[in-house]
Amino acid sequence: MSSFNGFPKDTLKFLSALAKNNNREWFAENKQRYEESVLLPALSLIECLRKPLEKVAPMLTVEPKKSGGSLMRIYKDTRFSNDKTPYKTNIGIQFRHAAGKDVHAPGVYLHISPDECFFGGGMWRPDSTALQAIRAAIERDPQSWNKAIKNKRFRETYELYDDRLKTAPRGVDRNHPLIDDLRLKSFLGMCPLSKAQIESPQLLGDIPLMVKAAAPLMDFLCQAVEQPY
Repeated sequence: MSSFNGFPKDTLKFLSALAKNNNREWFAENKQRYEESVLLPALSLIECLRKPLEKVAPMLTVEPKKSGGSLMRIYKDTRFSNDKTPYKTNIGIQFRHAAGKDVHAPGVYLHISPDECFFGGGMWRPDSTALQAIRAAIERDPQSWNKAIKNKRFRETYELYDDRLKTAPRGVDRNHPLIDDLRLKSFLGMCPLSKAQIESPQLLGDIPLMVKAAAPLMDFLCQAVEQPY
């Protein structure tokens, strides 16, 4: 049975070194270090979260696989990017909604990098259909929206990610009382994490609590896109 004892102290050191040596030769020479400091602890964390997350958020998918699961690939898709460095310099773990196909689906996300570590819950840059449905739900039921983002547990854990249009969306009155929320492009609660939290076994217990705290927002968003939560 897998166990999780926190990410090792070398995890952030490895990611920092990778940022300075982002090439295939260096990565090949440090492949074992990558597996010991990044891959194996990340997969152990995901495996250990299966049952806890099944209890608090059964619609989230928890898949401890090297590829195609909850752990996001370290290999970058450079086809359409000017930055041709081959590797990501962070750990990304996403538990997305069972109905979702990609990172834009409702879900929760753990980000670990030398620059910042955080946990997020909600939807990042939903597609146009989902975005219109969410904005329509906010306009139709502002009370439920406010109840979601002003929930005590949510506010104590998260701040809304400030990812907004510069002006009002098409067809929305710029004087609308909820215009700041209707300008949102992402609907995410963000919770910063410390290095000590990342390296502690307690992270395994903290994540289900953060998932529970994200429930009011997740429930609102899933209802808006007609999915159960």
